[in-house]
This record gives sequence, C-alpha cells and structure tokens, in this order.
Amino acid sequence: MKRLAESRFWRHHAVLTIGVLLCAIGMVLAAFGPLVLGGDPAAQDLYHVLQPPSRLHPCGTDAFGRDILLRLIYGLRLTLGEIAVSIALAAGLGIPLGLFAGMSAPWIDRGIMAASDIVFAFPGLILALLVVSLLGPGLLHALFAIAAFSLPVYARLARNLAAGLRHATYIEALHVLGASRTRILFHHILRNAAGPLMVQITLSGGTVVLSAASLSFLGLGAQPPMPEWGTMMSDGRNTLGAAFWPCLFPGLAIAATVIGLNCLGDGLREFLNARSERS
Repeated sequence: MKRLAESRFWRHHAVLTIGVLLCAIGMVLAAFGPLVLGGDPAAQDLYHVLQPPSRLHPCGTDAFGRDILLRLIYGLRLTLGEIAVSIALAAGLGIPLGLFAGMSAPWIDRGIMAASDIVFAFPGLILALLVVSLLGPGLLHALFAIAAFSLPVYARLARNLAAGLRHATYIEALHVLGASRTRILFHHILRNAAGPLMVQITLSGGTVVLSAASLSFLGLGAQPPMPEWGTMMSDGRNTLGAAFWPCLFPGLAIAATVIGLNCLGDGLREFLNARSERS
C-alpha cells in the first residue's frame, strides 16, 4: 500500500485507482465469495431471526433468519448481471443508431434525435415505472425499462462523435477511396469514439444499480426471495424499529458499488483527457 501511495500513477490518477480497486474487489467477492461462505441465500432459520452482527453472521440475519452477508454476495452477482444486461441492451442499440444518425442525411439525423428528445422529456425513473407497469413486475422487465431510458444517452453521444468526425480529412479520403459507409462507421469512427463511449458505459453502471434497486424496492423489479439489494432494503424496512442492519448493509453495498463505478468513469475520463493532451 505504501508503494502504491508513493507511485506516480497514484499521484496523477488517484480517482481512477480507487475506482479500479473497488471494482476489482467487487468482482473478486462476486466470483469467490459464495465458494468461501457456502450455503443457500434463500435458506431460512426461524430460530435465529434478526440476529445482530456476530462472528457467525458478520452482517447479522434478517426477519427470516437468512444470513445477510451471504445474500449481499449473491446480490452482488445479480447486480453485475443487471449492469451487463441493461448496458448491453442500451449501448448495443443506441451506439449504432447514433452513428447512423451522425453519418446520414440531415432529415434522418433530425428525426432520430427528435425521437431521442421525446424520451429525454420523461424523467428516467418515471419512464421506467411506466414501462414496468405496462410489462408487469419482474427483474427482466425492470432491465428493459432501464435500458429504454438509457438508450438515448448512447445514441446522442455516438451521434455527436460521428458528426464531429464525419468531415475529418481522413474520413473524406476514405470516401474518395471507395470505402463503404459501414466500414467507415465501425472501423474508423467507432474506433476513435471508443474512449468517450467507454467512459459513458462505466458512468452508466452506477445509474443502473440505483435504478434497479429503486424499482426492486418499490416491488416492481426483482421479487422475493431473490437476494437483490433493493428487495433486501424493502424487506428490512418492515423491521427497522427492531433491527437496523437488514437495511444498513444493503444500502452500504449500493453506495460502495455506485462510488466505485463513478470513480472508475471519472478517472478514466481524466486519464483519456491527459493522454490526448500529451499526444
């Protein structure tokens, strides 16, 4: 740790280092935590309900006697899956759509961006509530809803990057040489726009965590006994007067995950900006 604190990279990119460390710790816990702890996160022990933190249960137990730490670890796996699925849907559709808009005729560009503005007019959580209300409660429907209000973010960012690069000298030279539009989009423009898009992807991870937890807390996302952090907080609020730990530890897990992802995104942006200034 002393060597890390004294390193040159730490002095110049402390935020990125913190983000990488927090995300790495989370991935290690998600991968190996269940193997070390063992047990079933849904197993109930009604003889040991609402036990305070102890050596046997470091985070205590909930109202059904389930080990909170074990459920947090399995919930971390679930959270990483939520991030992967929702971002894959939003970025996988939004980025090609934005690139196409940025390289197309003005009327096509205006039409696609007008549709994005309509989605932007709704607050994200309100739009997610609308989608889930139409599709019905459930984790997969909640992820579709989160992807729906995240998609225009990627579309607009990709469109702005493509529109800024379409008149670059080397892009015009590729047109003259007969390169296809698809090749120019995905082999040249997307490659140069990868940095800002990666920053947006990492920053969106925190939004996904908060949105998924909020929908689950309201009963519209993951359903019990699934160990989703928002569902755990919703269950814990019923016993908040007698025991605070069923709400506290899932809340801390959400906060640590969001902080780690935001630090990773902000640090990556600073790192890429510094690198572009040197080049």
